Amino acid sequence: MLDEFDESQETARRLLNVEGFGDFASAQQLAAGYRRKASGTPESAVERIEQFTLALLKLRDAFATGGEAFLDTESDWARQLAITDPDSEAGNGHQSAQ
Repeated sequence: MLDEFDESQETARRLLNVEGFGDFASAQQLAAGYRRKASGTPESAVERIEQFTLALLKLRDAFATGGEAFLDTESDWARQLAITDPDSEAGNGHQSAQ
C-alpha cells in the first residue's frame, strides 16, 4: 500500500505541469486553479497523499506495537498459568499428589 501511495505521489506531482491552456487571462487563471488543486493547500492532491501515507505509517506502527504488547501479555499469562499448574516443574515447589 505504501508503494501505491509513492506511485500516486509521483503522479500527483506531475499534475503541477499544467500546459496547453493558452495565453488568455481566464486560461491562466484556470491553469492556476488546477495547480492549486494539485499542490499547495491541505486539500490538494499532493498533500492529501502525504496525509494518507503518514496515517498509514502510524497505523502500521500502532499495529506493530500492539502486536508486541499482545505477545508480552500472552507470555505473562503462560508464565502465570505454568506457575499455578501443579503438574508443571515451574509450579509452586510443592510436589504433585500423584
